[in-house]
Amino acid sequence: GTPHYPRLPPRRQAPPPPPSTKMFRSPRVLLARPSPRVFARACGGVRRHLSTESKSTKDEDKPVLTIFDTTLRDGEQSPGATMNIKEKLTLATQLSKLGVDVCEAGFPIASDGDFEAVKLVAQEIGPMMEGRQSGKPMRICGLSRAIERDIERCYEAVSHAPLHRIHTFLATSDIHLKNKLRITREQCIAQSVKAVSFARSMCEDVEFSAEDAGRSDPAFMAELFGEVIKAGVSTINVPDTVGFVTPREYGELIRYLKENTPGGDSIVWSTHCHNDLGLAVANTLEGVMGGARQVEVTINGIGERAGNASLEEVVMALYTRPQVFPVQSLVDTTQITRTSRMVTSVTGMSVQPNKAIVGANAFAHEAGIHQDGVLKHAATYEIMSPASVGLKSTLVLGKHSGKHAFQKRLEELGYDGLSEDVIKAAFKRFKATADQKKTVTDTDIEAILDSEVVKPATEQWILNSCTVSCGTPHPTATVSVTTPSGKTIVDASTGGGPVEAVYNAISRVVRVPIRLVQYQVEAVSEGRDAIGKVNVRVVRRAPPTEDEEALESHNDDIAYHGSSAHVDIIQGSAEAFMNAINKMVADDEENELQRKEVEFWPGRVVINPKQQKQLS
Repeated sequence: GTPHYPRLPPRRQAPPPPPSTKMFRSPRVLLARPSPRVFARACGGVRRHLSTESKSTKDEDKPVLTIFDTTLRDGEQSPGATMNIKEKLTLATQLSKLGVDVCEAGFPIASDGDFEAVKLVAQEIGPMMEGRQSGKPMRICGLSRAIERDIERCYEAVSHAPLHRIHTFLATSDIHLKNKLRITREQCIAQSVKAVSFARSMCEDVEFSAEDAGRSDPAFMAELFGEVIKAGVSTINVPDTVGFVTPREYGELIRYLKENTPGGDSIVWSTHCHNDLGLAVANTLEGVMGGARQVEVTINGIGERAGNASLEEVVMALYTRPQVFPVQSLVDTTQITRTSRMVTSVTGMSVQPNKAIVGANAFAHEAGIHQDGVLKHAATYEIMSPASVGLKSTLVLGKHSGKHAFQKRLEELGYDGLSEDVIKAAFKRFKATADQKKTVTDTDIEAILDSEVVKPATEQWILNSCTVSCGTPHPTATVSVTTPSGKTIVDASTGGGPVEAVYNAISRVVRVPIRLVQYQVEAVSEGRDAIGKVNVRVVRRAPPTEDEEALESHNDDIAYHGSSAHVDIIQGSAEAFMNAINKMVADDEENELQRKEVEFWPGRVVINPKQQKQLS
């Protein structure tokens, strides 16, 4: 049943090895052993790899590889990774500081919310120049189908940025043409040319993607690409949409298309690789070796199904092996760790501990031999320094630290430009944390701040307190919640455990039909008094009804993420749950969830708006 991958023409015979290479035979394979001088030159030298400075200085001898980040578009398609406008703006700001060349901010035709998000990113983030080594602002891109109304909507959103791009696409594999689009190859070419011509009439920078290029006929794609080049396209993307091809096949495909497409040397070739077989980064790097000069990647490798090629892995491969790759990147590598943690905080998708570059174990050494070697010389087992990706030595603040010292530490950690409200809320949380644990580390501060950043702009429901009585037979929780109208309600409930009891009590007060689909707790630092970070994900639960039409129209596939960092994981669990509820309420366009309050509340009304006004 697996579609056959179209074969490329036979490979040309490899050239003979250079004179500096010696050949020797083993019983099973013929190997090339380079001379010591050649090997040292290829490795680039240990001292260069362990530099603590960012590899963002421009090398005039190498072309710059365009880093096209699609975290806000393809990354958001990860199950449960939906972002609101505020979160997209926060991430887009950080991507600009990171040094990303092109930011695909969304799919404007998908919804009014997505359109507004792309438009605001173009207006507010598009002109930013802070920390950009390229000397140009980040180019803002939007995705559109090869349909005129999609392209118009896309242009309306991205045109507010000084540098902008329309990215349109159409499938080219026979399996898609026959079963999904139900058009011929000739119709595919005609529709692609029409879309590119229309986009080009509005925007100078147009990118075209051949969806499922990895399973398409290379000769047909060369013909199609030749026509869209005539129509004015400036970048052609060759996506391995289903993560099907191997590195050797993908590199040959890029090389074949570049050599056999009419006008192929006049445009930029791009990669877009998915990770279904775990080969996304390897395919991307092989595509670069084959002639691609743009790579489409995401932070932490998030994306549809198994994800996309990881930005941090691709960039650090170029950074650690500069003699191997014919291109360079102007990404500020010292911003990688912070960007990774921000994406984790916003999406709630934790990074596996053994993830390359940004995983918790990426620079950890447990084996005695390894520890001994690293202590004697870091280069024995580390090919890059922790500082090169933004991991800094951990400093501590205590309960006697003031707001000025706290704000100064935030700036040193890279959190500049925060609003006064966010700083005040984070400092209040910091002081509460410092009262509960002896020292507060940089990691704790980042977790606290991330919890404040991802909160909804306006909180409809406010959690005042929660008290839990644990143990058999029935754990009980009592919560105090302030309603949108200002009433303060106290209610209690039981559950199978303390967290469930808290969630049941909150649900009795809020009365929002939700279903918890994910609950996760992890320590952000070490020790018995470590801060625990809680991530939850909820979806709207269909209300009880016999109306089949109402059930069919019910949107149960949008997940809302909430997070909180707290020394008390029960309190953190309650805050994360309330954050998710507030995001759901804020996203409720028809005010179904913000209905009028009923006369009878399940709990006890301790303060109503009139009493509160009198007290104030």
